[in-house]
Amino acid sequence: MKITEQIKQPIAYEMELFEQKFRLSMASKVALLNRITHYVVNRKGKQMRPMFVFLVAKMLNNGRVSERTYRGASVIELIHTATLVHDDVVDDSDRRRGFFSINALWKNKIAVLIGDYLLSKGLLLSIDNNDFDLLKIISVAVREMSEGELLQIEKTRQLDITEEVYYHIIRQKTATLIAACCSLGAASVKPNTPQVETMRKFGELIGMAFQIKDDLFDYGGEKIGKPTGIDIKEQKMTLPLIHVLNICNKKDKAWLINSVKNYNKDKKRVKQVITFVKENGGLEYAIKKMKSFQEEALLLLDSYPDSPYKASLKLMVEYVIDRKK
Repeated sequence: MKITEQIKQPIAYEMELFEQKFRLSMASKVALLNRITHYVVNRKGKQMRPMFVFLVAKMLNNGRVSERTYRGASVIELIHTATLVHDDVVDDSDRRRGFFSINALWKNKIAVLIGDYLLSKGLLLSIDNNDFDLLKIISVAVREMSEGELLQIEKTRQLDITEEVYYHIIRQKTATLIAACCSLGAASVKPNTPQVETMRKFGELIGMAFQIKDDLFDYGGEKIGKPTGIDIKEQKMTLPLIHVLNICNKKDKAWLINSVKNYNKDKKRVKQVITFVKENGGLEYAIKKMKSFQEEALLLLDSYPDSPYKASLKLMVEYVIDRKK
């Protein structure tokens, strides 16, 4: 059995019901909208985010969820899908999960409007049901994600990212959404309790590990696979490169910065940068940091009694750093 199927086992019923509720939450009276949202729903990914919502809720509430849990999962999936649609427009990407992106099939204007529509659907789902605490969690996440993306763009232009700034960017850009999933799960069954913050922190730590794992894929995973160098081509400063810039001598540092700044489209030079980062311990350092975020996340689960939901969350934490893509 695939690890994702194993993780999903204790929430299989909830995930099935969620699928139905999610489709309904997207419904519209406009035929074009329905055609596009149908296309989106049928090309869903692993659905990690709703899984976090349900697993956290069931772990904290003796295996039970509420209608608020379903709404929380729907809101997070609507918002997440909206950001992906907008990202594809910004990145001029014509593929998403192996299929044509919305902008590739229906052009940018429609893609932006679809993203806006999904975003408003998510917000209204909370407002219409007076889930103002859930709305606050998701609104903070959207603000943080936007700030993180803009900070990364600003720093990419200057190429002056320190390790501290890098953590700040990935905390906002990636970790904040997983943190929101976990705090939504907690708030849906245990509103106004310390559990909401504990679970937010748990999600944030997993999100940090998740993003560092993504950075490692650019170098061909940890020890396997072909390096892609996409981050270097896009002048994104990731942890392996930042660490090596911090420890190498002035001459090598100048060569690395010059390579990323002026030779980022030169395949041979990008390959040389990847080799240099690998040979100078960049990957080992990033793996060590990723594992430290993972261990911190697992520690937060220790205070909860054993259950199938806790076991699945532990598996999820393992999966985040063991995944192959």
